[in-house]
Amino acid sequence: MMIEKNRQGEVWVFAEQQDGELQEVSLELCGRARKLADQLGVNVGAVLPGKTVSQIAPRLIAQGVDNVYLVEEERLEFFRTDPYTKVLVELMTKHRPQIVLYGATNLGRDLAPRVASATRSGMTADCTDLEIGDVTDGRTKEVHKNLLHQIRPAFGGNIIATIVNYDMWPQMATVREGVMPLFDADPNRKGQILRETVTLDDSLFLVEVIRRHVEKRELNLKGARIIVAGGGGIGSRENFNLIYELAGAVGGAVGASRAAIDSGYVGHEHQIGQTGTTVRPALYIAVGISGAIQHRAGMQDSAKIIAVNTDKDAPIFSVAHYGIVGDFKTVIPMMIKAFKERV
Repeated sequence: MMIEKNRQGEVWVFAEQQDGELQEVSLELCGRARKLADQLGVNVGAVLPGKTVSQIAPRLIAQGVDNVYLVEEERLEFFRTDPYTKVLVELMTKHRPQIVLYGATNLGRDLAPRVASATRSGMTADCTDLEIGDVTDGRTKEVHKNLLHQIRPAFGGNIIATIVNYDMWPQMATVREGVMPLFDADPNRKGQILRETVTLDDSLFLVEVIRRHVEKRELNLKGARIIVAGGGGIGSRENFNLIYELAGAVGGAVGASRAAIDSGYVGHEHQIGQTGTTVRPALYIAVGISGAIQHRAGMQDSAKIIAVNTDKDAPIFSVAHYGIVGDFKTVIPMMIKAFKERV
C-alpha cells in the first residue's frame, strides 16, 4: 500500500504509552513536531492507541498537539506488533500525514519498520535531530522544498548523515530518547480528541500475552541531575572506582565514553554519546574524556560541565564551563574531599 504525497498533511507523533503513562520520548517528539509543523504551516497530530487511555490525551495537547487520534480497544492494552501496525496504517491511509515520528525505543523500533514496509514509505532510524529544508535531486536537478531532513550518526558515529526522502511518503523516522528538549507544557492549549475506529481481526492477535513482567531500570542516566563520566584516560577498571567514589560523593550517576566501554572499564548501559544515551543533567563532570564529537553530541547541552584532563588541548574543554588540567588521580580525591567537607 502506497500513500499519496500530501504536502498539506499533518506532522504526526506515535504516542507511546505503558500502563496508561506516556513515555517521555513521545512528549519530547511533540515539541519537535510542533516546531516542524509551524515551519510547514500545518497541524500536529498524535496517534494514541490503548485500552483506556483517553485520560492522557490532554497531556499531548498541552505539549503542542492539535489533534489526538484516539483508538481505544480492550485488546490494545498491551503492545503487539500486528494490531498496532494495523492501527497506524489504517489511520495514515485515511488522514495522510506528511511526517510520522516514533521514539527509538524497543517498541518504536519494532513498530516503525513494519508500518514503513506496509505503506512503502521508507524510514530513517535512530535520528538525533530533525529539520525542515530543501534538497536538489542530483539526477533531475529538481528542487524539492520543505522536506524532512533526518539527521543521524553513521559509520559507527564517525560522521553525521542527513537523509531526505522525496519519493515515498509519509516521511518517517525514529528518534532517540533524550535528544529533543522537553518543552514546558501549556495546560490551557486547545486541541481535539478524535475517537477513531479501526477494524481489528482476530488474526492480528495470534500472539497472546500470557504474563507480563517489566524489569525496573536500575540506571537512569536521562533522569540524573548529576553525572560523573569517565573516559579512556582512566586507564583501567580499577581506576574507574574513583569515578564511582566521586559520583557517590556528589549524589550522581556514573556515565562513560565509548572508549571506556570498549576498554571494559564499565558496562555498556553507562555509555553517553551518539551511540549511547543523550543526557542534559544540571552538572556533568567529565574525567579522562578527550571529547570526541560523538561524545560531545550526547552531553554538550548539560547545564554545567566540568572537565578534568591532562591534555589542555582536549576537545572536551571546548564545551566545558570549567576545565581542570591535571591528573585525575590527584584531582578527583581532592574533589571528593571538598564535596564531603561541604556536606
